[in-house]
Amino acid sequence: MRITCPHCGERDRREFYYRGAAVDLDRPAPDAGEAAWDDFVYLRDNPAGPTRELWLHEGGCGAWVVVTRDTSSHEMLGSQLASEVST
Repeated sequence: MRITCPHCGERDRREFYYRGAAVDLDRPAPDAGEAAWDDFVYLRDNPAGPTRELWLHEGGCGAWVVVTRDTSSHEMLGSQLASEVST
């Protein structure tokens, strides 16, 4: 799999560290209880199709990159610096 870093260009996936889905997660309140924290830490959606993921270009420039990827085919649909992503 190849990922395009906005600074360095297309690179092998092994240069990057996968951080997870690039979505805002609703963090539970500190006193929300064990079940809420268990869900927050361990349960994630696993959609088939286009998703946005956060990757660190660890073996390159060190930039955080938001990658849009189709999880069914691994086709790369786009990438941009995380600092430039509008929320």
